[in-house]
Amino acid sequence: MSPAKAFADHLRLAVRLTPNASRDGIDGLDTTADGECWLKARVTAVPEDGKANRALIQLMAKALRLPKSSIAFISGETARKKILRIEGDPEDLIKKLDQLLAR
Repeated sequence: MSPAKAFADHLRLAVRLTPNASRDGIDGLDTTADGECWLKARVTAVPEDGKANRALIQLMAKALRLPKSSIAFISGETARKKILRIEGDPEDLIKKLDQLLAR
């Protein structure tokens, strides 16, 4: 199971964000009891005024070597579980994501 879904010109990525963490990082995958798969991420930013969301976009952009402008929220801006839209070639993005999770 993957937290990513490929579309023609973008990837949708399910992320479970932990704000107020001791460090920024991507912590692998988490699967819920009902079979949903999420990428676990944490940021040091606090969850107010969109600070944690901006930190998540910055973290994902750096990890996937993409411009921040290519990442946007589809849903979950005020929730812990979020869906990100990442612009680009889906096959290339999935390869980058796999490499990131293999570390």
